[in-house]
Amino acid sequence: MSSAEHHTWIGLGSNLENPREHVARALEELDCLPLTRRVAASRLYASRPVGPADQPDYVNAVAHLVTRLSPLALLDQLQALEQRHGRVRGRRWGPRTLDLDLLLYDDRRLALPRLTLPHPEMTRRAFVLVPLAELAPSLALDGHSLSRLAAELEPQDLAPVLPTDR
Repeated sequence: MSSAEHHTWIGLGSNLENPREHVARALEELDCLPLTRRVAASRLYASRPVGPADQPDYVNAVAHLVTRLSPLALLDQLQALEQRHGRVRGRRWGPRTLDLDLLLYDDRRLALPRLTLPHPEMTRRAFVLVPLAELAPSLALDGHSLSRLAAELEPQDLAPVLPTDR
């Protein structure tokens, strides 16, 4: 645990058992993590699944958190939240009730067995970069603004989830 506050960015996704509700609840629950507060959250987005196509579309969002937790302590809290939502780790990129990815932790770079920062796949995923750029368009990764990186990606059937969508 650190006494300093760290800016972190969390990717959220769900495609099982009312995905919109899982993501909305998880956004609220992120604000209840120890030594952590939610600063902002993106809109919800619908996206096609990465990996196996025989699964429902996803609902995705990104949250900006400020925390005093270390990267691994925050990861532990995120995985515990996934478990409370009934997350079952089956096949890679398979369906899930809730997926929480630690995308960025300040400008820290880590390569650990359990955690790589920045998230290694984030620059290839519109469902991460578009909501992340919505929250922090001037944030840069390797000298490139996230909004520019998002604009360079194909939309991959990404669309905002409207309040009346079910």
